[in-house]
Amino acid sequence: MVQKILIVDDEQPIRTLLDYNLKQSNFETIMAADGEEAVSKVEKENPDLVLLDLMLPKMDGIEVCKVLRQRNINTPIIMLTAKGEETDKVLGLEIGADDYMTKPFSPREVVARVKAVLRRSGERTGIDDEEEDLHVLRSGPITVHPDQYEVYLDDQALEFTPKEFELLVYFLQNKNRVLTRDQLLSAVWNYDFAGDTRIVDVHVSHLREKIEENTRKPNFIKTVRGIGYKFEEPKLK
Repeated sequence: MVQKILIVDDEQPIRTLLDYNLKQSNFETIMAADGEEAVSKVEKENPDLVLLDLMLPKMDGIEVCKVLRQRNINTPIIMLTAKGEETDKVLGLEIGADDYMTKPFSPREVVARVKAVLRRSGERTGIDDEEEDLHVLRSGPITVHPDQYEVYLDDQALEFTPKEFELLVYFLQNKNRVLTRDQLLSAVWNYDFAGDTRIVDVHVSHLREKIEENTRKPNFIKTVRGIGYKFEEPKLK
């Protein structure tokens, strides 16, 4: 099945460049030139991934990302920005983007990132009940079905972005182990982020907001000062 990529950029040369390189890699492409058109295309076309420029007319990339996540549309998003400031990158991640790239970029690198994000958030196929039970991850009230892309907290379904989901799965697969930020970067993001461990902290914060009763006193994801994080089994009350 051919995967569809939405390219959102107000600069025609960039859209053309990305369109050509993605099609060379056997992706289908659709395009939008402003933020409002981007939201409309996501809702109507249901792309597999969005390449989203930060600086857009009508509605900027940050607002587009906010709107999509508020509408529970968890399509993977790679933010494209001409700005190099860390605050812009972190802001994009905080409101739900899965990755970011700073212009100017290599088209080949963009294609590689697209493939990596799609691979990590790829479609889950159905499996029989016995096999599924072997894949289920549990910790207290949290139940995760990795192959079904489902998370439940006390039987209530939760919504996660692809990166949040993958990070939670990795934590559950390594319960009660202290994991450094670099370990988490390597395992979940799978490529060099040049030591930018803020991306880990942002996503841990998102997970806590969704699974913890009190984010300031988390029961599950504990901070190990100066090292990283540890996912602890909840203590019986």
